[in-house]
Amino acid sequence: MENCLFCKIANGSVPSNKVYEDDTFLVFHDIQPAAPTHVLIIPKKHIATMNDVGPEDYAMIGELHRVAQEAAKKLGVAETGYRLINNCGPDSGQAVYHIHYHLIGGAKLGALVQSSDSHAI
Repeated sequence: MENCLFCKIANGSVPSNKVYEDDTFLVFHDIQPAAPTHVLIIPKKHIATMNDVGPEDYAMIGELHRVAQEAAKKLGVAETGYRLINNCGPDSGQAVYHIHYHLIGGAKLGALVQSSDSHAI
């Protein structure tokens, strides 16, 4: 996609602070980190949302989780813990419509979502 920010980062036309790259994936630091460790893991193939993942992409999505494990080890959060988050669609807060996972860690993280009675979901 020519107007997709993450496609531009993947093809090198927009710079990023890379953690990992291979022919299929790119891991780079988020420019607005929510925790001491906050990277984005993207496939280089443009897929807008998790709902757009097709059967031909299932193996790649599985491999993305291996890349997340490796990134967590490299960033020093594998043992202490981290979150791996994928937002899908407007109500989730997805801001860039290119499938991506946030790997967040490096601190004790609070509740992900608060319900109306203040209990974590």
